[in-house]
Amino acid sequence: MIKKECLDIVQSKCESCQDCVLGKTRNNVVFSDGNPETARIVLIGEAPGETEDETGKPFVGRAGKLLNQFLEEAGISRQEDLYIINTVKCRPPENRVPTDVEKALCERYMTAQIDIMNPKAIIFCGATSLKSFWGDKKVQISKVRGNWFSVNVNGKEYKAMAIFHPSYLLRNHSMEEGSPRRLMQHDLSVIKAEILGDKQVCSTGSFNQELAMV
Repeated sequence: MIKKECLDIVQSKCESCQDCVLGKTRNNVVFSDGNPETARIVLIGEAPGETEDETGKPFVGRAGKLLNQFLEEAGISRQEDLYIINTVKCRPPENRVPTDVEKALCERYMTAQIDIMNPKAIIFCGATSLKSFWGDKKVQISKVRGNWFSVNVNGKEYKAMAIFHPSYLLRNHSMEEGSPRRLMQHDLSVIKAEILGDKQVCSTGSFNQELAMV
C-alpha cells in the first residue's frame, strides 16, 4: 500500500473524530498538505487558523503566504519537498493555543502521519509544535532553533529542527543581521543543504527588501 492510501485511511478516521470539543466547532478537518510520495520533510505547525478551517489546508492565511516566500527563497518546494501537518487537526476557537488535552487526543493522528511518511527530517514550526515533543515545556524556541536534535516517535528516532512560526515573523519585519527573519533564512538554508542537498536554490535578487515589507 502506498503512502497516500495509508494516509487516506488515517484522514478518514480523523474527519469523523469527535473526541474533543474542537470537533464540535470546526468547519473542516485540516489534515495535511504536500505530496506524500515525494516529501522528505514533515513540517509540523501549531493548529489551523480561520482561513485553514475554511479551506481545509494548513498554512494558507497571511502566515502561510509568508512561509511560502521563505521556502521559495530557500529552494524548498512546499508541494514536493514538504508534508505539512499540525499538532491538532481542528481550529481552536479564536485561534487560541490548543490545550494539552486537545493535543493528546489528536496525537495519534499526527504520529500516524509521521510513521507513514518516515521522513528524513521533522521541522517544528513554532513553539507549540516543538513543546509537543520537547521534555521541558518551558523551552524557548529562540534558544534551540537552527540546531539539529533527535526526537522519538513511536520508538523511532528522527532528525529534527525547530524554526520560527511565520505568524511571529509577521510582527518582526527587520531583515538586519540576527533578526528573526534573517535567522529563518539561515535555518531553511541549513535544512535545504542537509536534507535536500541535490536541489538548486532559487535566485531571488532583492528578496530581502521585499520580504521585510510583508
